[in-house]
Amino acid sequence: MSPSRRVFLQQTSLLSASSVIFPLLSESARDPLSSARPLRFGVIADVHKDVMHDADHRLAAFVERATEAKVDFIIQMGDFCVPKVANQGFMDIWRRWKGPNYHVIGNHDTDGGYSREQTVAYYDMPSRYYSFEEGDFHFVVLDGNDRPADHVSGYPCYINAEQQAWLKEDLSATTRPTLVMVHQSLERPEDGGVQNGEAVRRILEEANQEAGFQKVLACFSGHHHRDYLRHIQGIAYSQINSASYYWVGGDYQHVRYSKEVDAAHPWIKYTVPYRDSLFAIVSLDPARRKLTIEGKKSEMVGPAPWELGKTREAWDAATLRAAISDRQVSL
Repeated sequence: MSPSRRVFLQQTSLLSASSVIFPLLSESARDPLSSARPLRFGVIADVHKDVMHDADHRLAAFVERATEAKVDFIIQMGDFCVPKVANQGFMDIWRRWKGPNYHVIGNHDTDGGYSREQTVAYYDMPSRYYSFEEGDFHFVVLDGNDRPADHVSGYPCYINAEQQAWLKEDLSATTRPTLVMVHQSLERPEDGGVQNGEAVRRILEEANQEAGFQKVLACFSGHHHRDYLRHIQGIAYSQINSASYYWVGGDYQHVRYSKEVDAAHPWIKYTVPYRDSLFAIVSLDPARRKLTIEGKKSEMVGPAPWELGKTREAWDAATLRAAISDRQVSL
């Protein structure tokens, strides 16, 4: 037998063997997403009850839409309200939703000297970081408000070693397709995101490598009051815009509603409010391997940020809009 004939037969034999062996590994064994059932959830971020005069109305619009859409659960992404008695009515609106509901702690949810523990108890959260399962999917909620050793002032934006160790263990323990929820983004450290976000992203990427499939599909965040989606190492990072406004600060004050509203809610003039509440319905469609974000569009109340003394470019206006854009992500 000639060498070329022998090589041809060997290669043919190997191909035949592989065609027998590989089908024995079911698609679901290689990738649990392929056998998962569809799931829908409602998500809202940065309502800021303690700033906005109409926060109750904005939250009620979200709960009403989630009810109409018959989602499987709802989640708020932080900067919701501080844990005080005066905010119980706001919490009662949230509780109009009778299905599963989840909370993420934001940096402003402890304003006024409240502790994270008080906020956890007020929201009835299991812990300041935790995981849960809905349908065939696994969800991880992180707390980006840990204090790094070199912290000097301002709001800390960090995920400490203890929480990172828990995250590694939690991801290792599940075989389900996973989504991560955190208030401050893991990919925008230059704008108040998680200071060590790159290290946390590496944990997510390593979980995918160790699993041999795309276990961590996406990470949702709020905090930045922006509208964008980025892909890093196969993971979709979705920024959910504020339900209420974009903060412009003291150099750009402008009374947006009336003198009466401004007197009762003096922080609004430091913002550019959105006329309507912004939120999204997220659909996971395993059969089509699609994640769909059904967002909302509104308009700014009064002058836009770039009409107040800085150019559009200075405001990074490409992601600064009164909207949560509709998006479809391939998984």
